[in-house]
Amino acid sequence: IATMAREMEKALRLAERHGIDLGIEPEQANIVTSAEDAIRLIGEMGSKRLRIVLDPANLFERANAEQARSIVAEAVECVAGHVSLAHAKDRFADGRFATAGQGVVDFADFIARLKATGFDGPLVTHGLSARE
Repeated sequence: IATMAREMEKALRLAERHGIDLGIEPEQANIVTSAEDAIRLIGEMGSKRLRIVLDPANLFERANAEQARSIVAEAVECVAGHVSLAHAKDRFADGRFATAGQGVVDFADFIARLKATGFDGPLVTHGLSARE
């Protein structure tokens, strides 16, 4: 984590100099594994240029629809005001990734919650097959 913080400081100096934002994406397989980790890092870095890329399917590994909705709701509340980009990727209850709308993520709820925090940024869909 210390190495990441040092490198992040360098990147943030460049971002601040050039007026751009850097996005961090909480994901189970990353150093920043949760919304709470992301907010903690933003606080430690002390830069308004460090923002969050929020992908609801990366906030849990296995969950049913009710659990997923609760996890995503808590995350959106936690990161309110810090999200610059949202992703639309889904998961099946067994943990496999899925196309948005095919798994356990309630996208209507996710989007409504994001909008309620004032988010008006882009929502990017990914993880689609060529056919989709």
